[in-house]
Amino acid sequence: MALQITNNYGIIEISGNIVAENTRSLKQHFEQLLSKSDQIILSVDHVTKIDASGVQVLTTLYKNAMKLNKIFCIIGKENKNIQNAFGKVNYILRSDFV
Repeated sequence: MALQITNNYGIIEISGNIVAENTRSLKQHFEQLLSKSDQIILSVDHVTKIDASGVQVLTTLYKNAMKLNKIFCIIGKENKNIQNAFGKVNYILRSDFV
């Protein structure tokens, strides 16, 4: 499944696969969003597959946002695909935002 990114009332939703083939464009997209915004809420509820490259990109984006003193929330901890892939770095995942 191709990667799809949509803005749903301020929550950026990712659907599809976050894998090595698309992590570069994903990283560029979110770096651009971070340069224009102080807050990003990212939902990974609809991610069907994520590999180590995808975990690394999301972790790097999260850490970079923290260094810039920006809010970068990744919601979707209930998604088993995400939960299993993140393993020990699952501390960056949130169950919800509200």
